[in-house]
Amino acid sequence: MTALLLKLWSQVRSSFWFYPSLMALLAVVLAFATIALDERVTDKWLSSQDWVYTGGAAGATAVLQTIAGSMITIAGVVFSLTLVALSLASSQFGPRLLSNFMSDVSTQVVLGTFVATFLYCLLILRTLRHDTDELFVPHLSITLGVVFALCSLWVLIYFIHHVSVSIQADEIIARVSRELDQGTERLFPERVGEAEQRRADHRDVQQPDFDADARPVEIVGDGYLQIVNAHALLELAVERDLTLKVLHRPGHYLVDGTTLLEVHPGERLDDELSKRLRGLFALGSKRTPAQDFEFSINQLVEIAVRALSPGVNDPFTAITCVDRIGSLLVKLATRDMPSSERFDEQGRLRVLAPAITYPALVEASLNQIRQHARNDVAVTLRLLETLAVAAGHVTREPDRAALRRQADMLHRGADASFSEEQDRLAAQERYEAVTRVLDVS
Repeated sequence: MTALLLKLWSQVRSSFWFYPSLMALLAVVLAFATIALDERVTDKWLSSQDWVYTGGAAGATAVLQTIAGSMITIAGVVFSLTLVALSLASSQFGPRLLSNFMSDVSTQVVLGTFVATFLYCLLILRTLRHDTDELFVPHLSITLGVVFALCSLWVLIYFIHHVSVSIQADEIIARVSRELDQGTERLFPERVGEAEQRRADHRDVQQPDFDADARPVEIVGDGYLQIVNAHALLELAVERDLTLKVLHRPGHYLVDGTTLLEVHPGERLDDELSKRLRGLFALGSKRTPAQDFEFSINQLVEIAVRALSPGVNDPFTAITCVDRIGSLLVKLATRDMPSSERFDEQGRLRVLAPAITYPALVEASLNQIRQHARNDVAVTLRLLETLAVAAGHVTREPDRAALRRQADMLHRGADASFSEEQDRLAAQERYEAVTRVLDVS
């Protein structure tokens, strides 16, 4: 599958119309299926049952018209509530969080429930025949329509509760954190005993000289790099016996003509290969969390920075973000960072790609919060406490150095900004706690 198809599939799943359209299609299929059952099998013996609709055609028409009219009205109300929630989230927490709301499966299923019930009742309504010579009342189909209406009533109550909960700051932060956890499981494998051995096996692999014998493949168009089909990239490198050096990773903004990757040996690059290679990369107008791990981190950072702005002045929300970032740093400290080198089954180097490092993620997580919390005592102290917790789990020297740099900057900022002596002493105590853990670990 090309990167463009992967990008389209990711967009479809996070759109408001995918699940409603799928449920509407199922409603159409179900309507024709139940009508066929009513005509051939169930109509005669169901008409005598007490638990099904047993009225005439006129009553059935009134019931279905009432259900269909109420469902489309409620669907409009649900759309309105959704737009209000999106507007509130965008203004208070940042526009980059809208993708989280739009990818909420619960909201999409609620919308689909009302649309599907409306469409189902409409299709059943058209089959009712009032002619005296050919009277037909689909008892099973009408009964199911009533059942769907009752279920839709419960769904409406659930949706009101869901919207009320989903716009709360703690719930939004938790949702972004869950997305980060999923990205951690997807991008950063558990540390296992064979990982270091695999790296040792390739330690002496000679990298080709890209400066002397490589040709570039340039990107066509402008935008953010969203999707890289890494598996297909490796397969293509093996198929053509190439070594590829990817210069950008998802999240980077590229302008038209930017070198996307370099191909070694360069004489094997032709127009057909260039086209296939470009097809494994997808650009878009915005960053997405599909493969851009820092994007989800930036969402948490944005919530914290907005909370620390003078117009909002909500340090409690910022502290909640810091707590979630602390959990992330602890999890990442116990994971293997992905290597920049990709080898084939014979151990030959095939792809070089920019790697995500723990120090870079620490900086992305803490730099802006630290800068905006310079005059906020509570947030600064919580940042130092978070570093102390993360310091107890790091084992790699570059990771310890990254945490120490953040602690040093927080300590210097506290000395320069805190006017109260007790606040400076509190920051000093927490700074010393961080350094003690780092010196021991």
